[in-house]
Amino acid sequence: MLHRATRRNLAGGLAGLAAAAALPPRPGRAQGAAAPLRRPREPPLLTVTGRIEARNQGDSAVFDRAMLEELGVSGFTTATPWFDGPVRFEGVPMARLMQALGAVGETATAIALNDYSTDIPITDFARFGVLLALRRDGRPMRVSDKGPLFIVYPFDSAAELRARQYYSRSAWSVAQIVVR
Repeated sequence: MLHRATRRNLAGGLAGLAAAAALPPRPGRAQGAAAPLRRPREPPLLTVTGRIEARNQGDSAVFDRAMLEELGVSGFTTATPWFDGPVRFEGVPMARLMQALGAVGETATAIALNDYSTDIPITDFARFGVLLALRRDGRPMRVSDKGPLFIVYPFDSAAELRARQYYSRSAWSVAQIVVR
């Protein structure tokens, strides 16, 4: 049987835990703890730096294709300004990638192989279901065809996405992301 003071302390501690659990997540933090990242076994496709908690190579998180796919792949079909007709994209939801990294920033700067860069609010990822696409129409994308990684919005899902602002955030041939 627990002593009366011990029961009071235990009850107070449980109440404090319940109150903490009810708090919203800190602004700019992806929900959930970042799991340890393994090292790439194949040539890396993506390097992520900046305000992340999970790393596997110095201050960076480096991913090969298999590591990205292990995060879970989903997809959508949408028309884009770059292809004739609707296209099926499959890849890692950017919100899931940020969660896996334990990202604590507000902006993701995507940097392409040709040094094009664009700043994307991290809130866009969950709000719109943005993908880090690995495949287009069922096939891995080559560098010559906007691959191997393409950050793409589901443009057909909301009229507001069919605007220059969102088209400019859709970077192809992405090689690096900096979380700020």
